[in-house]
Amino acid sequence: MKDAQEIVCGIEIHQQLSTRKLFCSCESRLCDEGEGAYFRKLRPTTGESGEIDRAALAQYNKGMGFRYQMAEDVSCLVDLDEEPPSGPDPEALETALVFSEMLHAKIADEIHFMRKVVVDGSNTGGYQRSALISTGGWVEVNGRRISILSVCLEEDAARKIEEKDGEITFRLDRLGIPLIEVATGPDIRSPEEAMETALRIGTLLRATKRVKRGIGTIREDLNISIPGGARVELKGAQELRMLPDYVANEAKRQKMLLTIKDILIQRGTEPADTGTEDVTDIFAGSESKVIKGALSSKGKVLAVRLPGFAGVMNGDGGNLRLGAEMAQRARSHGVKGIFHSDELPAYGIEQRCVDDLIGRLGMNGANDAFAICAAPERKARSALTAAVERANEALTGVPEETRDPLPDGTSKYSRPLPGASRMYPETDVPPIGITDSRLDHIRADLPELPEETEERLIREHGVNRQQARQLVRQDFSELFERICSAYSDMSAAAATTFLNTYSELERSGVDTSRISEEDIMAAFSMLSESKFAKEALPEILKEIAAGTPPEKAPAKLGLESVDDSEAQRIIESVVKEREEFVRSKGKAAAGPLMGPVMESLRGKVDGKKASRLLSEAIEKLIG
Repeated sequence: MKDAQEIVCGIEIHQQLSTRKLFCSCESRLCDEGEGAYFRKLRPTTGESGEIDRAALAQYNKGMGFRYQMAEDVSCLVDLDEEPPSGPDPEALETALVFSEMLHAKIADEIHFMRKVVVDGSNTGGYQRSALISTGGWVEVNGRRISILSVCLEEDAARKIEEKDGEITFRLDRLGIPLIEVATGPDIRSPEEAMETALRIGTLLRATKRVKRGIGTIREDLNISIPGGARVELKGAQELRMLPDYVANEAKRQKMLLTIKDILIQRGTEPADTGTEDVTDIFAGSESKVIKGALSSKGKVLAVRLPGFAGVMNGDGGNLRLGAEMAQRARSHGVKGIFHSDELPAYGIEQRCVDDLIGRLGMNGANDAFAICAAPERKARSALTAAVERANEALTGVPEETRDPLPDGTSKYSRPLPGASRMYPETDVPPIGITDSRLDHIRADLPELPEETEERLIREHGVNRQQARQLVRQDFSELFERICSAYSDMSAAAATTFLNTYSELERSGVDTSRISEEDIMAAFSMLSESKFAKEALPEILKEIAAGTPPEKAPAKLGLESVDDSEAQRIIESVVKEREEFVRSKGKAAAGPLMGPVMESLRGKVDGKKASRLLSEAIEKLIG
């Protein structure tokens, strides 16, 4: 597959802002504990077009109930939808306007908030408030312009805490945190360009210095299609480095579905009937753990015939995977999955059961197939119906849908793709006029662009161009400058820490996100006061990531610095132990002895000082 030529991709980026909540005065931060449990059931409403959105209807049909936990100082009656909203927060709106100008976008004369129907429980009122701020912008990525369709200001959703027994518990700490949503046009043409585009937009957002940092504060949605395919949305990707994998794998999935479509059309396959048949008696003695578990819970085994679908559910050496698509649809109805004829006998289901089922369903064609589900009867029937509907969609190719990204770079079905039917006006927030004088004031004081920051880092702090670029791209430039401003002669150590030490720690399994900015500042403060040697910094940071306060880490690791006299004593001891070697090599012994010396000092003395003291000890011994 020629990914670069065939992929059509756009990105939506959602970035939390470091202001108060959008429609109340609550702080915008997450809490470890929640209080209360307010129960709700949500129903979809018609949008401005008078229709109910298909994605909202699919969520409603799951029949879930929702409980909401309040959180002290960060949630209120506005979050619970028991009090009208105020706002929007002036700083959040200002940030959205500034960012729009950085994208060369046309800002709306009036800002109107709308309600977007969302009934998955993540918003207590069954809708999310969102306002269009600007349109028609662009960013440059590797010499190409990527269009920006829109910049919106909206409220973040509540945070899912638990799901069980048909109920989801949400905490309201995240609900209402302001988000900037920026959507590109379908201009991205390769997996790598998707990552580069997201990176460019992310660095521009951070340049405003008004965005939150850390895991979960920025999320990417990918809209992907290939020629002959359809727009599929991968919603909620968080790891930038995974974006190329998500794009490439979705393109591969769509190509696979188009291959299946061609096979089915060539066979003359017709849509399968969704009617199910109770075949519990056939599997009564089955050794399958899944079936035994379902039957022991008074469930049933239901089956459906799929004429013309053999070999495409798991065929061509596993390259055709319609069965996996069907199973994902089935799981959205509360079952663990389905079995189908392309994979049986297996999973404890014997050949005799397969043969009896083929006879019961009247399968007499070489291309006939079946699917079964073992679960409580109602769930099994709705799950199989959904699986058959998904099989029938394969006759037309790639269905439009929303999918969830998975850690391995693939995705799974979530819900139908939403449409315009879910939008209607927000009546509690009045329109906000944007004057020319306000925009003139913003344009006169725009933030420094990322490339301007890179040039300043080179000019003021002595890093090379590659280091400067990586510091900006990896979001370390601001912290790097704090260190350089607070402690002299620390630019090299800080650059090495952020660009090398962090990645080495992560490769060894250390979660560097647990090292806060204040932890780093404290570590460099101690380093500047020579409380430990520069060589000990990686071990100090590793200990801090494990939860040890910075000021206690050196002593806990035995890495507290020693004075010159103690260092001299240790080094002279190392030299004395190797006296014969030193006398034979003379001053040339210094190089080979640095290893044993630094091992004895264990990061308690700076390497330059240790080298000087070692040379002095050698000269003293050989005269």
